[in-house]
Amino acid sequence: MPVIWGLANPKIGEREVTQALLEKDHHLVRAGQVILGDKGFAGKDFERFITEDLGAHLIRPDRKDEKPRFGKLGGIRQWIESVFDTLKGQLTLEEHGGRTLEGVKARVAARLLALAAGIWHNWLTGAPRKRSLIAYDH
Repeated sequence: MPVIWGLANPKIGEREVTQALLEKDHHLVRAGQVILGDKGFAGKDFERFITEDLGAHLIRPDRKDEKPRFGKLGGIRQWIESVFDTLKGQLTLEEHGGRTLEGVKARVAARLLALAAGIWHNWLTGAPRKRSLIAYDH
């Protein structure tokens, strides 16, 4: 489930955006927590920030040009992609209809809140698929 989000200029790299988000909301990261990323999070400075500054562990797929450390993370990454797919598909994240920056922020936040509420409710009711929102798709 997304626990932190932000809107950024698409010209800014994902590592820089993620680091800025985590610096601002570092209280959301607990010591020893695992942060799962993709290959784009490779880099000594970023990994040092995660491990030394935040006290967390960065896990990401191995790149072809480095010694294997983490292996393939396809199954775990599939969970993340399913969340993105739900946000884009059922919750129409990309068709938010916001006309101002404040409107875009409000509409994106509403969709993230709807996703979180659905997942929370699924956990409380013991639903077999915790991330599924099909039951709420009317």
